[in-house]
Amino acid sequence: MKEVLLLAGTRPEAVKIAPVALALADHPVLRPVIVHSGQHGGMVGPALRSFGLRADVALDVPRATGSQAELLAGLVPAFDRVLRTRDPAVVLVQGDTTTALAGALAAFWRGIPVAHLEAGLRTGDLAGPFPEEGTRQMIARIATLHLAPTDDAAAALVGEGMPDREIVVTGNTVVDAVRRVAAADLPARNPGVALLERVLDERSERLVLVTAHRRESWGEPLERVLRAVRAIADRHPDVRVLVPAHPNPGVAAAVREVLGGHDRIVVTGPLDYSDLVRALRRAALVLTDSGGLQEEAPSFGVPVLVLRDTTERMSAVEAGCAWLVGTDPIRIIAEAGWVLGSRLRLPLGRNPFGDGCAASRVRGALERLVGLPSDFATAPLPVRIPC
Repeated sequence: MKEVLLLAGTRPEAVKIAPVALALADHPVLRPVIVHSGQHGGMVGPALRSFGLRADVALDVPRATGSQAELLAGLVPAFDRVLRTRDPAVVLVQGDTTTALAGALAAFWRGIPVAHLEAGLRTGDLAGPFPEEGTRQMIARIATLHLAPTDDAAAALVGEGMPDREIVVTGNTVVDAVRRVAAADLPARNPGVALLERVLDERSERLVLVTAHRRESWGEPLERVLRAVRAIADRHPDVRVLVPAHPNPGVAAAVREVLGGHDRIVVTGPLDYSDLVRALRRAALVLTDSGGLQEEAPSFGVPVLVLRDTTERMSAVEAGCAWLVGTDPIRIIAEAGWVLGSRLRLPLGRNPFGDGCAASRVRGALERLVGLPSDFATAPLPVRIPC
């Protein structure tokens, strides 16, 4: 057996590696091993459980200051110890987190191939999103296999000089994930979400889902967004707003200070992924600075207002699924009013980020990367693999 280490430290990473772990579960040669870095300690386990998975290895990296430097300095040697012990055939990292960067560095220094899931996303602005834009560019320089979610992402990698043979367009595994969890239709676990669902049904009201946590928005930009959310609730009496607050203490405090006490705004802690999908499926509108929700919402025809000035997920904007509104309250209120007033709904099943087959394409690309014989891999590594 050849081990494939799948690294996750945040909920989005857990959600996006889960379909890959499931796709490899019955593989005769490649064995998936999920490694939880501990970056967001209480969020990875519940996310994996939504897929019937759990971490095989859990790291315990002490943190005192919460800084990126402290986390990276702790994770690199911790990952190195895991690599020395397990000697995997490949390390798969996802996206642009500190976990992904630390794992990629540790694997690169040991000469272990790095597969980068969701490679090639770019804004071209190192300040936005910060520090993610810099992180994913650094990972790209040392990755062996670039698993690009879209043609645009692949083109960005080619433009940066990455060899075509190392790039595979797979689609985004989050589409696989959200479809799987939606099909399971698990009941709401969070009491606040369960109560909100009953109120929405009894009163025939609509739901607006809001998430905001980006580091570059901390402070005044975040407060502007939250004031706009409160105004939207005030102006639309048939709307309830759900805000799962990010675990960062500063973000959570700002959310509760501005939005707390409003009788039609429900503020919760971070939701289980299945609860988030339940809310997303029935939402009339999403306001978010999250990359994941930009990718997931089109599967359910839900319009998205992106609370950022730039996005590395322009496919949603170009497809008419999302609108960039930044953090200006006037624009946020106006665009939300237009969507809610027109009762806009987008066509179902037209997600520009994938068709639900991404994990099977990743499996094929990993087979080729580790040099499995023709019984498993019958063609050279292509830029696109059909479903």
